[in-house]
Amino acid sequence: MAISPLGGSGGDYDQEFADYRPLSDINVTPFVDVMLVLLIIFMVAAPLMMVGVPLQLPKTSAAKVAPPQEPLVVSIDRTGALFIRKEAVSEADLVARLSAIRSEEPDSVVYVRGDTALEYGRVMQVMGMVGQAGFAKISLVAEDASAGSAGR
Repeated sequence: MAISPLGGSGGDYDQEFADYRPLSDINVTPFVDVMLVLLIIFMVAAPLMMVGVPLQLPKTSAAKVAPPQEPLVVSIDRTGALFIRKEAVSEADLVARLSAIRSEEPDSVVYVRGDTALEYGRVMQVMGMVGQAGFAKISLVAEDASAGSAGR
């Protein structure tokens, strides 16, 4: 604790210290100094902690991870024509083709894209055919409304 002079000069000992009161302000300068030193230490030490330990990793004969597959997209254009990915397919062959794809990629998600001019019933009909092929995960694809209006 510090003392603060409030005035008074001379006089006896009791009178001289009677004018001093304790100072109740907190001095934060040492705290700031310590924090700045710690900040500099961590700024210097952080990149050193990121450097890995040099190792010689063992060789393995395990199979490599397969690259990510192209998403399975079923599209319906304005005229009602069907496409799997970018390949045209007839409505009669859609379930058979999707079943063949499902045997190769059993845990795929099917994305259904439909033109805005299509009737709701037509899109639901195609989604039903995707379900008949055995896919349980079906998602509808739409564009962001703010992205579509920006170009007009």
